[in-house]
Amino acid sequence: MKASYRWLRSLVPQLTAPPEELAQRLTGAGLEVEAIHRYGVGAAACLVAKVVSTRPHPTKSGLKLVTVDRGAAATQELVCGAPNVPEPGGLVVLAPLGAYLPAKNMTIEKRAIAGVESEGMLCSEAELGLSDDGDGILVLPPGTASAGAPFVAAVPEAEDYIFDINLTPNRPDCLGHVGIAREIAALYSYPWAPPTPKVATLSGTTIESLGVGVRIDETSRCPHYGAAAAEGVQVKASPLWLRYRLASLGVRPISNIVDITNLVMLEFGHPMHAFDLDRLERGAPGSALISVRVAKEGETLVTLDGVERTLAADDLVIADGQKAIALAGVMGGKGSEIHDGTTRIVFECAYFEPRTVRRTARRHALHTDASHRFERGVDPSDIEAVLASAAAWTAKLAHAQIAAGTLHVQGNVRFPKTIRLRAPRLRALLGVDVPWTEALDILVRLGNKLVTSTAATAELEPPPHRPDLTREVDLIEEVLRVRGIDNVPEILPAIHPTPDSGGDEVFRERVRAAAVTAGLSEAIVLGMTSPAALAKVKAEAPTVFLKNPLAEHQGAMRTSLLPGLLESVSQARRREQPDARLFAMGPVFIASAEGLPTEPLVLTAVLSGTASFRAYLSKAEPVDVWDAKGAAETLLFALTGQKPTLERGELPPQVHPRGGAWLQVGGKRVGYMGPLHPDVVDAFDLGAHPVMIVSLDLEALRIIGRAAPKFQAIPKFPANARDISLVVKDVVPAGDVQDALKNAAGPLAEDVELFDRFTGGSTPKDHVNLAFRVRYRAADRTLTDAEVDAFHEKARAAVELRFGAQLRT
Repeated sequence: MKASYRWLRSLVPQLTAPPEELAQRLTGAGLEVEAIHRYGVGAAACLVAKVVSTRPHPTKSGLKLVTVDRGAAATQELVCGAPNVPEPGGLVVLAPLGAYLPAKNMTIEKRAIAGVESEGMLCSEAELGLSDDGDGILVLPPGTASAGAPFVAAVPEAEDYIFDINLTPNRPDCLGHVGIAREIAALYSYPWAPPTPKVATLSGTTIESLGVGVRIDETSRCPHYGAAAAEGVQVKASPLWLRYRLASLGVRPISNIVDITNLVMLEFGHPMHAFDLDRLERGAPGSALISVRVAKEGETLVTLDGVERTLAADDLVIADGQKAIALAGVMGGKGSEIHDGTTRIVFECAYFEPRTVRRTARRHALHTDASHRFERGVDPSDIEAVLASAAAWTAKLAHAQIAAGTLHVQGNVRFPKTIRLRAPRLRALLGVDVPWTEALDILVRLGNKLVTSTAATAELEPPPHRPDLTREVDLIEEVLRVRGIDNVPEILPAIHPTPDSGGDEVFRERVRAAAVTAGLSEAIVLGMTSPAALAKVKAEAPTVFLKNPLAEHQGAMRTSLLPGLLESVSQARRREQPDARLFAMGPVFIASAEGLPTEPLVLTAVLSGTASFRAYLSKAEPVDVWDAKGAAETLLFALTGQKPTLERGELPPQVHPRGGAWLQVGGKRVGYMGPLHPDVVDAFDLGAHPVMIVSLDLEALRIIGRAAPKFQAIPKFPANARDISLVVKDVVPAGDVQDALKNAAGPLAEDVELFDRFTGGSTPKDHVNLAFRVRYRAADRTLTDAEVDAFHEKARAAVELRFGAQLRT
């Protein structure tokens, strides 16, 4: 909702708070002001000027030299290329030297144009930031102001502050300026009186004598329909003030009659519509000219946007004697719209049941300003005031004669019921003592009617414009809003901790921190997915289904975190972002023989694209199983304090059968890792870039826990390292060779590290070259080279005997 600060001040004359302060006050009361925009900020520096004379530019065709009177008998000559410079005596808008026009990011300076100096500029509406019209300069109507007057003094609506207010759906009363002004008056304790326009009527002419009659066939869906009429209407452009008021609020000016309907809607928050009376067709003699009925199945209507729509039998329409002329509460019809030749009009203002409008708007994919308001619930009691306001503006701006009287056809309009408010309940819910008289005064200022009251209870009748006030708690919330939530003291309540607080939550945070330390970014994966998505990753079929899912692809509870992660990777690749290091953590829902599914906590990580993190000074290479192994080792060491071991065996179906392995800690399986199965890669259209996955059973890791760190003294004597490069068959696990070296090298072998793996070149086919670094150290002396050589030779001989390894020279 866009709201005009200038308009609000006219409705609440006592308001003196600047826009920023008012925005904070409204936000604190639940009407969140998301932004404040300056409208027509460049207009403030401009003047009204009168054209004195014009002559052609001496050297440049298409340009004119315009002499203007800028007030105080001062004239100046400017260069202007606009095609619509008025004749002498016409009024234009002058931006003098030094004026800044933000709409064009331009500061007016003295400059030569085709050899002629120009000191200033005659402005268009686009240059002033008032509209998108830049085809010509702005020509003001005669008598707007005298030469030299500030432009914004002549047309105040050309400058304003516009609030962008994020309204919650339960506050339809603030979808109009009257509702926001009423709220402001209540917040600041100002007196409030709604606008009451007075309409002059044409003597002897009534709305009935113009042949207007109304019939409602669906009173439950349209409990109140009002109509007013006018003749002698002159359809023309709206005055500047009205055009700028609408444009500042995001509404395109069209003509005075259409603009009046939009102005009144923005004022009261109650949509209305104008029909060309002479375009309405009459039915059988004695029948009403206008009827509110449901559409006939397959009936068509061309709406104001030029689209022919096929109606359903559930659509509520406004019809004349022959056809539908409007979708009730959504959009009018093309056939009865106002045009330049219109001389007689009928104004419609009604209350439509919100669900009716919502169904029709969604069925036809039409979300309009009118449907937005009717869907939330307009004030059913202001129809007479809305019609009176539209009639008054029509008489003034279109020089029309207003027919006497209005038509009102009503069914059963439901108004809010009386609500009982108790002082003890008020105190208990707010947690602060609010004087009873102050609470009642706030509610009355907000429009509630005090029916009865005692020292501890009161009966209040909510106003018709507040359909959200139905319970005692709603009234208590209103008191809190107006007093300000900041006035409620901060007291921490005594609560019992939930099962998730403490150990489980601390464990999750530790896992999350370990994953981030390993270079992974957390992805939020929904707990709901589809059986098809789970089948694509070869996961276990779901056993828990939702009865009323938000969408078809969210109809089952997940048995794997992979679908959400791989979908994120797939979307990133479609946007040319192939690199991803993501993880997700949460429960999965696995079938159990006991009936209810188990919900083990798991972590799944996905690595794809290039390993740019290890290519700082070299060409980036695709991620491989070693990157997955490194991530798994980092995670598991952070969580258990132990280095994992790898175990070959039959792997889950989503892992490539030849590239993955089980992860073990302390002899227990805690997860698996490896390349994603090619079938899964194809199912998610992940392309040629490799994808690695790591999956950890966090329930098993929670049981294992993290071993307490043990103190180890800093070595007093240096280590002596030896490298050994061995060629073995590629089916021999590198870990087995590493363990054999460690065992054969004896107790002085402090550490054995695999630092290189190489295939190709001089390495025989089906073989691999493994390079290890063995670090020797004694606790009580410095080892001699002879001692180290002896242990190292023993280790070499052991792996040669066991694996047929050959020393690479």
